[in-house]
Amino acid sequence: MLDKSEPHSSTNASGPLAGVRIVEFAGIGPGPFACMMLADMGAEVVTLDRVGARKNLKSAAGRGRKVVELDLKHKAAIRDVLGLLEHADALIEGFRPGVMERLGLGPEVVQARNPRLVYGRMTGWGQQGPLAQAAGHDINYISVTGALAAIGPAERPIPPLNLVGDFGGGALYLVVGVLAALLEAKTSGKGQVVDAAMCDGAASLMSMFFDMTAGGRWIEGRESNFLDGGAHFYGVYQCACGQFISIGSIEPQFYALLRQLAGLSDAGFDAQMDRAAWPALKQRLAEIFKTKTREEWCQIMEGTDVCFAPVLTMAEAPQHPHIAARKVFVNRHGVTQPAPAPRFSRTPSAIRETIVADIASLTNEWRTRK
Repeated sequence: MLDKSEPHSSTNASGPLAGVRIVEFAGIGPGPFACMMLADMGAEVVTLDRVGARKNLKSAAGRGRKVVELDLKHKAAIRDVLGLLEHADALIEGFRPGVMERLGLGPEVVQARNPRLVYGRMTGWGQQGPLAQAAGHDINYISVTGALAAIGPAERPIPPLNLVGDFGGGALYLVVGVLAALLEAKTSGKGQVVDAAMCDGAASLMSMFFDMTAGGRWIEGRESNFLDGGAHFYGVYQCACGQFISIGSIEPQFYALLRQLAGLSDAGFDAQMDRAAWPALKQRLAEIFKTKTREEWCQIMEGTDVCFAPVLTMAEAPQHPHIAARKVFVNRHGVTQPAPAPRFSRTPSAIRETIVADIASLTNEWRTRK
C-alpha cells in the first residue's frame, strides 16, 4: 500500500488544491512549470494550446492537464474561452504585455465577467518598464539584478542553468502570488492581477546577499566570499577518479570535523575565515581530495556533520540511497522525472494523466459542478 505521505500517481483529484480551477494559456518555461506544480497539488488545470500543437502529453512540465486546442484568432474561440473563464478561479498566461488585451482576453474584459478571477501574468521584464516589450531569456533577467554577476569563477559569470530566473524567480513567485490572491479572494470575493516578473523574483532571491553587502560581510567579485566558491571550506573538489564531491563546512564544529576526517592538521587551516589564506588552503584541500576516489570520500564523510555530498549527474541522482528512499523521482511512461513537491500529510499531491479535452464539455461541466 502506498504511504499517503509520499507523492504517487492518481487518476482522481488529490492534493490541497483539489477543486481549484485554473485556465493556462500554453507557453514555455516558467508558466508550464508553475501549472505543473498547481496540478500536482490537485488543481484542475485546463491548458489552451494552438491547433495542431500536438504537445507531448507525457512530459513532466505538462503533466496533470486537460488540453484543449483552439485558434484564438477566431472570435468564436474567444467566446468559448470567455465562457470557460466565467467558471474558473485563476488564469495563467505568459505572453508579452498587451497580447492578451489584443485578443480580447485582458484582465478588464475577463474580470468583468468573473470578478473573483485571479489573473496570473508571467513575464521576464514585467508588465511595465522600459524593457517590458523587449525579448529576453532567463540569462538576461538575472543579468540586471546582480545575480549573474555573482555566480561563477573569478574570470567570468557562469549561467546557473535557468533555475534562478525562469523557475526560482519566475514560476515559484507566480505560484506564491496566485495562491495568495486566491486566498484573499475567498474573503473579498474579488480577484486581482498578479504581475510576476522574473527580474523581480531574481532580485528578491538576492535579498540575503544585499543584506550581507550592506553589513560588510559580502564583497564584489566572484570567488571572494564564503558562499561563492571563494572559501576552501565551501565548494566543489575533484577526486582521484575524476568525479566530484561538495563540502559546506561553514560552522566551526562542522569545519573541525572536516579537518579531522580529511587530516587537515596543518596550522594554516586554523584561520578558517581569513580571506587572504583561502586561495592557498583551497589548493591544499584540492590536492588532498585528489588522493581518494569519490566513493572513498563518501565512505569517510557521507552522513557526517561535515556537510558533505557527492556531486551526482542526473542519471545518478535517482539511485542515491537517500533520494531513492524518499522517492524523490518517479518513473512515468518509462521516463524518470521529479515527483511532486512539497509533501502534504493529509492531502497528498499526485501526478494525474494529461488528456485532450473539449472546451464546450468542460464549460458545461464547470457550470453544473459547483
